[in-house]
Amino acid sequence: MTSIQPIEPSTTLIPEKKTAKNYAVTVLVTALVILAPMLIGAAGGNYWVRVLDFAMLYVMLALGLNVVVGFAGLLDLGYIAFYAVGAYVAALLSSPQLTTQFAWIAHLFPNGLHTPIWVIVPCAMALAATFGVLLGAPTLRLRGDYLAIVTLGFGEIVRIFMNNLDRPVNITNGPKGITGIDPVNVGGFSLAQTHEFLGFKFPTVYLYYYLFVLCSLFVIFVCVRLQHSRIGRAWAAIREDEIAAKAMGINTRNVKLLAFAMGASFGGLSGAMFGAFQGFVSPESFTFWESVVVLACVVLGGMGHIPGVILGAVLLAVFPEFLRSTMGPLQNFIFGHEIVDTEVIRQLLYGLAMVLIMLYRSEGLWPSPKHEDKIAKIAKRAGKKPVRA
Repeated sequence: MTSIQPIEPSTTLIPEKKTAKNYAVTVLVTALVILAPMLIGAAGGNYWVRVLDFAMLYVMLALGLNVVVGFAGLLDLGYIAFYAVGAYVAALLSSPQLTTQFAWIAHLFPNGLHTPIWVIVPCAMALAATFGVLLGAPTLRLRGDYLAIVTLGFGEIVRIFMNNLDRPVNITNGPKGITGIDPVNVGGFSLAQTHEFLGFKFPTVYLYYYLFVLCSLFVIFVCVRLQHSRIGRAWAAIREDEIAAKAMGINTRNVKLLAFAMGASFGGLSGAMFGAFQGFVSPESFTFWESVVVLACVVLGGMGHIPGVILGAVLLAVFPEFLRSTMGPLQNFIFGHEIVDTEVIRQLLYGLAMVLIMLYRSEGLWPSPKHEDKIAKIAKRAGKKPVRA
């Protein structure tokens, strides 16, 4: 008589416990994030802290695009359009542009249109999300290359629209851009001024860095909650097989639109921060190349993996500037003069690095761990042989 073997519980349901190593890494990363502008500022000056500020903006952009590309599997080559929408919302609501062009607005706001940042950010996110739905609605039946072409066209339409919306009524000031954008000011605390705290002076670039870190943490929190929710599982099902997802009862239309809207809202947030940080917005900042860079952050970091996307965004923001500042002095040190233009070498090495990463790390620098690896790791900690679920 055949004996009945007891069924071991599936290791997929065993939660992974926090270890002392995890807590140590968390504390180390937190300390590094807090001290980063001070250490980098002391080593390289405020220029490199400004580069770090833009790295945080790229983190927000990459996480927003990761919702569309990484979670839902929808290729978007016009994502920078939502960045432009957020930037122009901040520019129009906190600069003299509208009051100088429209007398009735100047009459309503005789002291100027100085909208607070806590009003600008929700408006920028809401308008960008609306544009995301407008982009997603006509593209629901498109996939792959066709979807990429349509989103590429959408991004170029927005940029050209902003570039030509200076006539017959001047709203965006065309290619000249909008200047005089108010800096972030919360309760009388202006980030445009140097502040002193505990004997340390914090210049503007330091203060904006901490603001961008807070915004990035907000985006990370929302992305993590979405990824582990029913909506996140629906996005994953659509990414793997849309027909099967539809057969299982998932409303693919609404789920896709939600992915476009959520990703676009994060782009609007980063655009609003960019406008307040720069104090100037023009269509030149929202070219197709910027969309390519943001997409490269997602792909090279690891699609669908939030830590990998953050790593990719930081590297692609810092690495080009590192090459820009080192290639010239390196040629002078070796040859006594510059043989090849620094910008040419920078682009060459930048492209070469991307090619090598795609050849040897096709899933990204920090890809999402596979399901089997998670089972083996948890089973090893539990001290038993992993069981296939």
